[in-house]
Amino acid sequence: MAAGQKSRAGCKDLIFMRYTGPKHKLCRREGVKLCDSPKCPITRRNYPPGIHGVKGKRRLTPYGKQLREKQKARSLYGIAERQFRNYYLKAIKLKGDTGQIMIDFLERRLDNVVYRSGLAKSRQHARQLVSHGFFHVNGKRMDIPSYQVKVKDVISIKQGKAEKKVFLDLDKTLQKHETPLWLHVDAKKMEIKVTSQPETESMSLVFNPQAIVEYYSR
Repeated sequence: MAAGQKSRAGCKDLIFMRYTGPKHKLCRREGVKLCDSPKCPITRRNYPPGIHGVKGKRRLTPYGKQLREKQKARSLYGIAERQFRNYYLKAIKLKGDTGQIMIDFLERRLDNVVYRSGLAKSRQHARQLVSHGFFHVNGKRMDIPSYQVKVKDVISIKQGKAEKKVFLDLDKTLQKHETPLWLHVDAKKMEIKVTSQPETESMSLVFNPQAIVEYYSR
């Protein structure tokens, strides 16, 4: 294979990979807090990473602005490009606001529900717990982080996993956690119940869903 072909193949692989590097670097690149750390450096260094510090404000084209909004959403939910684009392709086939439908897909991911409920410290942590079979959905083992939960679904911690260190003092943890209104968490039963659809319109988003739709519809 020619050198140019190898280079293009490598770039294509990177597009579909999930980012596994430093999370704070992404926060500084996008200029918003995308991680779950209270010590995120974006509060002190609100400028892109680099050894030379601030180099002036970047001027982005409309396309560049749309790309950055898409990257913010991808980084926030920790999703590879192929899967993220698939959410868009599914959303445009449904009636309604495509951007809001995409957010609905992202919020109803099982790993996000576990995170939103306070049972995991971050979405990445939630993804690990789901992948390792810590949870059941409606009594059946589910280890697919992207699984789409539905209204009335019950997510429970697998028997034998509830004693793990990660779930110690869960009552105290949940008292400090603000759970979305569309989820109900029973700390005693260690269950999450999906009571309604995600209230995407009332969410405080760090990205512009309409810009993402415009990016993919070009």
